[in-house]
This record gives sequence, structure tokens and C-alpha cells, in this order.
Amino acid sequence: MNSSDLNIDNTNPPTDKLLMFENRLLKVYKHKCKHAKRLNVSCWRVYDHDLPEFPFCIELYDDKVYLAEYLRKHGMTDEKHEAWLEECIVVVCKILGTANENVFIKQRKRMHHRNQQYEKLDAVKDFFTVEENGLKFLVNLTDYLDTGLFLDHRTTRQIFKQESENKRVLNLFCYTGSFSVYAAAGNAKSVTSVDLSKTYLNWAEENFKENKFPDIKKYHFIHEDVKQYLKTLQPDSFDLVIMDPPTFSNSKRMKDFLDIQRDHAELLNDVLKATNKNGIVYFSTNFTKFILEKEKIMATEIKDITKATTPFDFEGKLKRWCYKIIK
Repeated sequence: MNSSDLNIDNTNPPTDKLLMFENRLLKVYKHKCKHAKRLNVSCWRVYDHDLPEFPFCIELYDDKVYLAEYLRKHGMTDEKHEAWLEECIVVVCKILGTANENVFIKQRKRMHHRNQQYEKLDAVKDFFTVEENGLKFLVNLTDYLDTGLFLDHRTTRQIFKQESENKRVLNLFCYTGSFSVYAAAGNAKSVTSVDLSKTYLNWAEENFKENKFPDIKKYHFIHEDVKQYLKTLQPDSFDLVIMDPPTFSNSKRMKDFLDIQRDHAELLNDVLKATNKNGIVYFSTNFTKFILEKEKIMATEIKDITKATTPFDFEGKLKRWCYKIIK
């Protein structure tokens, strides 16, 4: 939903609680804006549920604002909730200096098992291009719960790019292929992107086209269930791997459901079998209660790099784990 669909009235003064939200948003925006300008970052998270009464995730994508409200038992009628949301949008537009029509609103549930990255909400197909570290990515703020670019992996992508030169790279659960784009920009020998969704694989291919990479024969997009695909790989097939799976998935196209806590050791061991002797696997998960079963993973070294890969706009708010695993 675009905020222009709401009948926003800019004339009413804010209530005490709204003023509290305004002051908090202004404080975090000013603080993070300095970092964004210093790092030349135009897509970043401004606010993430800082105040319980205002359970929003607010992100900037150039001049556009993504605002997701986490659903909760707020006790308001639909009419009162819409009026409250209109008042919040007025505050957001004021502090971020943006027009109502540039605010895109989503509602998302807090789930124990999150498999929401493949949830389609609309069919507007309103894509636009943003830049990150000199690379181009297509973003969509209308059709899906997620935007096409996971901002919390901005630092991880840069690290991945630096290690990609002349490597055979594999991106599992590739989503829209942002890690693949970074690998290609890092002069990878080859880049293979695997996902069960044709929609996101096509999106990944479009991201490659946006960046006009030469020698497209080096880049492969595979539509397959990752769990089954890994069983088909030969030893020493890849040098560098990124695996960022959903917490849970039970797609009808899968032979088995995916539960990352249950399945991560098997997945990682299958990946390690397919990498060369000193191959590197980056593994990430959004499951906040995740426990890595190190003793079951056939690796030489496992390093928790969650803190080292946390961008400035997620400090103290990051809800994912990240590991560097060496065969």
C-alpha cells in the first residue's frame, strides 16, 4: 500500500505519544544519516521497533521509504488504527523529508518460523534501480513483503566480493542474486545461483543485466530445490559458497520441508563435500534461537562473524547469525 492511498491530514498537532515517536525517529535518523553519508550509502534502515508503541521497520531506498508495521494486538478498531497510521506517516514524512507518495506500507507478522521472503502481496511490478557500493539492484516496494535487497548483508556482500577473484562461486537460496552480483563484480571465475523460485531467479538475472557484466557464459541460474541439488554435486566443484536459507520452508515443489535448525548440519556437510580443500562457506540464518551444531559439521574452522558483518544501521538490532566456515 502506498501512503498516498491514505487520506493524510497534516494540520493536526501530534499527541504526546506521537511526539515521543517523532523525537525518537529524529534522533536515530540524525545519528545514522551521518554514517550513511560518510559511507555513501543510499539504502539503509532508519528505525526498527525502537518504541513498543510504534512497531515499525523503516528503511530508505534512495528517496523512497519502506515502512513495515509488525502486526500486534493494538486494541484499536480498524478506523482508529488507520487514523493512527496516518498520523505516523505524517511524522515519518516530516522527519525524513519525503512526500506521502514515496512511502510504501506493508504489514508483517512476527513468526517463529520465517518463510516470508517468497510471499507475494501484489502484482504492480513497480521496479526501480538503486546502487550499493557501485553496483545496481532492482528493488520492488509494492509486490512482495521483502524488497529484493536484504540491507543487513551489505557488509557481508562486500567481504564476499573481496574473496571472489578467480573463484568458482556458489550462491544457495540465492533470492534475487545480490551476493552473485558482488561475486561477478569481484571477478569470480564462475557464479552459480540456485533457488526454488523462478520469480527470484529471473529477478537475479535482471540484476546481472543491470550491471552489464561481460562474458555471461560464466554465470549460471539454476531452478532447483537446494537440498536435492547439493546431493548431485561432485567433490571440488566450488571454491566459495554463500548459503542464506529461510528458517522454514514447506513449498509444494520440495520433496521435503526445510527446517534450518534441524537441517543445517546436513546442508553444510553437503556443501563442504562439494568445495575444494580450503574452500570457504559463508552461512547465515535469521532464526534468532538458532544453535550451531559445530560437532556435527565436518570443517577445519568455524568462526562466528555476526558482529563483524553487522552494518552501522543494524547495530544492536541485528536478528541474524553469520558464520565463516573453512573446509
